[in-house]
Amino acid sequence: MSRAFVFPGQGAQAIGMGRDLADAYPTARAVFDEVDSALRENLSALIWSGEADDLMLTRNAQPALMATSIAALRALESEGITVAEHAAVVAGHSLGEYTALVAAGSITLADAARLLRIRGEAMQNAVPVGIGAMAALLGLDFEAAQSVAREAAEDQVCQAANDNDPGQVVVSGHREAVERALVIARDKGAKRAMLLPVSAPFHCDLMEPAARVMAEALDDVDIADPSVPLIANVTAQPVQDATSIRSLLVDQITGSVRWRESVGRMVEMGVTEVWEIGAGKALSGMIRRIDKGVATRAIGTASDVADATASV
Repeated sequence: MSRAFVFPGQGAQAIGMGRDLADAYPTARAVFDEVDSALRENLSALIWSGEADDLMLTRNAQPALMATSIAALRALESEGITVAEHAAVVAGHSLGEYTALVAAGSITLADAARLLRIRGEAMQNAVPVGIGAMAALLGLDFEAAQSVAREAAEDQVCQAANDNDPGQVVVSGHREAVERALVIARDKGAKRAMLLPVSAPFHCDLMEPAARVMAEALDDVDIADPSVPLIANVTAQPVQDATSIRSLLVDQITGSVRWRESVGRMVEMGVTEVWEIGAGKALSGMIRRIDKGVATRAIGTASDVADATASV
């Protein structure tokens, strides 16, 4: 059986995530301690007992989700399950790509925490609040959603940002253009079309200022070749050299998250089982809708770790 380890993106965060992992596994607690130290603040306190609105802020959600995923991975490792021996490939949704690179030994945990704090702030600051928006279009395939976005753009930005699964595409851009896309999508037969509760229009050309910030930040970080291939968000192709990864992480800020194609590529590479490591089960749901033949397992709690360990 060929297995992929995948890591969730923003939206999966929840107060209390990872707490039982930290209580049950010293290696998991050490992850949160190291992230707190890297950021020079008590992010773990916010994650475990803070306010949901504070955790939802992009600058907090991104390093928090990464920390929770790596805590779950370290718990698995303490039970003898490693990326090198048990995963043929890794991938992550948006910020989850950074988590995947930590998992594969390409970026250190501390560097990833600092990069995601910079990334979150840069993405938030790239567009004034209220100027941009994102919307989910359900029941349209990617080509139809792209057509909706092009028609809605007019003289503004409206682009397909996330190709999540065969019936879920997220568009991003100027608020007025995204609102036009909602109307057009419904006219074209979308089952649902709704604005998303996000603070900025991610993965579109409006994020170019953030891409420049990340290019500078990544120049100051050591990146190693990952121990297993990474399926990159913006190409949906495997990559295993550090130079390409550095460039792809910059491209990812403005580029589409090609998740549907990424899962398809994993299947072409022989993957038959995917473990979603971290908070929530959103990726598992997407994967089942992309290919019903792929087995999925979500691992975000100590009991999930025990069940996964018993399954190997």
